[in-house]
Amino acid sequence: MSKLAIQYVPLEDVHPYAGNARTHSKRQIRQIADSIQRFGFANPVLVSGNQEVIAGHGRLAAAKLLGLASIPIVVLADMTEADRRAYVIADNKLAELAGWDRDTLAIELQFLQDVQFEDIEVTGFSLGEIDIILDEASEKSPQEPGPEDAIPAKSPHNIVSRAGDLWVLGNHRLLCGDARDSSIYQRLLDGQMADVVLTDPPFNLPIEGHVSGLGKVKHQEFAMASGEMSEQEFSHRAVEVLSRTHIPTAQNQTRWSLTGHASRS
Repeated sequence: MSKLAIQYVPLEDVHPYAGNARTHSKRQIRQIADSIQRFGFANPVLVSGNQEVIAGHGRLAAAKLLGLASIPIVVLADMTEADRRAYVIADNKLAELAGWDRDTLAIELQFLQDVQFEDIEVTGFSLGEIDIILDEASEKSPQEPGPEDAIPAKSPHNIVSRAGDLWVLGNHRLLCGDARDSSIYQRLLDGQMADVVLTDPPFNLPIEGHVSGLGKVKHQEFAMASGEMSEQEFSHRAVEVLSRTHIPTAQNQTRWSLTGHASRS
């Protein structure tokens, strides 16, 4: 077997193998292109003596997407036709058989987050997938609670937050108020529009006996709509709350959002 040598050739000189059974979605090709832009073309395309791709069809498609003038290749001229066709399959299938050490993966992803790596999705993992991996790892080795986790004893004389209080937490704003009052949204958003609203309104069911699990964790009842309303009262309240979805902007444009539930007492 001859020594492998990397050479750069014009992009148009390299041709895909018509018998390649591996498929690449547009999204994956975009991800490969992003990787090339970030890290460079670090993995040459393997080609036959007539520069037909043996391994690297996705990288070739990404190079076309990026409009590259040339790409690095390695010519495997000594392979027989049967070897080439077998290697095309093996190169794709063997990669599928690998797994992940999710604990080690979580450590590596956490490092990238800690150093504020600006485009972590270039790893191929979406933000949602990364959150799940990190959550799984944290559940395996939960941190010991610190003094900041201590829950102070309840006291009517030591109330910190009251209705109408607006807390400014860096880039975040937290308002203690009634979700049925449209004026609180104007104050909370301060002229801005929310991109998304996550809401969990009560369903006129008591907390006790429904969301208390095995009884180890106790939750407070909602301030209202926690089983005390009649069907007619609850229907009226639902209409009242959901009617707050129409909020005009300062430019007389209209956006839509869904309000949440009233705060607990």
